Amino acid sequence: QVQLVESGGGLVQAGGSLRLSCAASGRTFSNYAMGWFRQAPGKEREFVAASTWSGDNTYYADSVKGRFTIARDNAKNTVFLQMNSLKPEDTAVYYCAAGTPVGSTYYYRSPASYRYWGQGTQVTVSS
Repeated sequence: QVQLVESGGGLVQAGGSLRLSCAASGRTFSNYAMGWFRQAPGKEREFVAASTWSGDNTYYADSVKGRFTIARDNAKNTVFLQMNSLKPEDTAVYYCAAGTPVGSTYYYRSPASYRYWGQGTQVTVSS
């Protein structure tokens, strides 16, 4: 079992930055790939970013590429999502997730590949 707790969400103006953190406890953190997903009201949960267990490979949704950065600190059992140049359309509840996707990048982008999920943290970007 892995427990995930997100923090760092809040209200920010367009163009601003936020840094989300996700602290993990339970099973060995470094065994898992980590992903960030988000869900806006009335929309399906969508992929944002993912990192392999080592952090050597990262993946991003096209909508956030160049603005968001995922990073992990396996010594501290924490994964981060640095979000810059935020836009109103980034407003959503952001979830971190731990899993073991295997194969192509498709699986890192799929919510079904992630077994453990946090409760989410709200990010609101005002225009």
